[in-house]
Amino acid sequence: MDLVKKRAPDYWLALAVIALVGLGLVMVYSASAIVAQDRFGDSSFFFKRQALWVLLGTAAAMIAQRIHYEQLRRVTPFFVLVTLVVLTLVLIPGVGRIAGGARRWLSIGPASFQPAEAAKMAMALYMARFLTSRTADVQGLQRGVLPPVLLAGLMLGLILLQPDMGSAILVGLVMAAMLFVGGARLLHLLGLSLAGAPILAVAVLGEEYRRRRILAFLDPWADPQGMGFHIIQSLLALGSGGIFGVGLGASRQKYFYLPERHTDFIFAIVGEELGLIGTASVLLLFALFAYRGFRIARAAPTRYAGLLASGITAMVLLQAVVNIGVTTGMLPITGVPLPFLSFGGSSLVFTMIGVGIVLNISQYAVTRERGNAVT
Repeated sequence: MDLVKKRAPDYWLALAVIALVGLGLVMVYSASAIVAQDRFGDSSFFFKRQALWVLLGTAAAMIAQRIHYEQLRRVTPFFVLVTLVVLTLVLIPGVGRIAGGARRWLSIGPASFQPAEAAKMAMALYMARFLTSRTADVQGLQRGVLPPVLLAGLMLGLILLQPDMGSAILVGLVMAAMLFVGGARLLHLLGLSLAGAPILAVAVLGEEYRRRRILAFLDPWADPQGMGFHIIQSLLALGSGGIFGVGLGASRQKYFYLPERHTDFIFAIVGEELGLIGTASVLLLFALFAYRGFRIARAAPTRYAGLLASGITAMVLLQAVVNIGVTTGMLPITGVPLPFLSFGGSSLVFTMIGVGIVLNISQYAVTRERGNAVT
């Protein structure tokens, strides 16, 4: 007989997250100390801000872990609506803040956040709710696939206007992954991919800097002082680390050679300072997170809970794969941070909220009457 009993949250998942966040704090300080001292006269400037975001993210995760996952189904339409509103507001001159040539931030007092991070979570919540309510229709095109595609298209359009290609791609990937897990027909998913390919091509080739990023990805040495500079310096950092690394705090690439050293390319600094052992440890921690997350989804007591846990786990895992792929030269530069490790409040807080939701679901795992809880 299957039983649903409230139990302790999944400790292995929590341990993986704690280890990643802890390593992230250490590496943010190490990677950013030089640039922080140069810009602000305080080597711990970015570290202190990240520590604050860690505290806020931890508090958010603890709150989310205490809210029964079924409560989220009720507020999902409101959350999706709010997300669409803030994605629109960020595009308004004078409301959205421009940084790095993109209008991606909304300022709230002294703090700011990226609405695109909320869009990833909103898509996971929406897909779990939609696929649960349309179980009988999920293999149909009109009622099972088109509704989420239309919402994703609206979100993607707003995000691309910022512009933020990386976040737009991730929102689309989360939707596609959840359609697959939810039971959509592979033929429909293939058709969706084929239909989206020309749109993606136009979005990429329609902007000069994106075309140059693709060319730099194909051959970074063709423009070593321009668009290829990022990836070349990243590969130099990873290569110079060897097996054991040059030592914590001893990175040379962080001395203004590697751009975005404490944000999008922090994995390269991990490789340089901690070597192959450090990067392999990060990969193993993400693998543990994925294993526990999908195991929780499999043991979830309801279809909704399983889909939600799967979606959030996929959201984090896809983001990690994209970031590490960029850092190692396997993918073009997208501007996607590494979950738990990269400096940045919006990504960390929303990711930690997702962790809290998955931990809540883990408390209601289906167990066997004669057996032990799922481990």
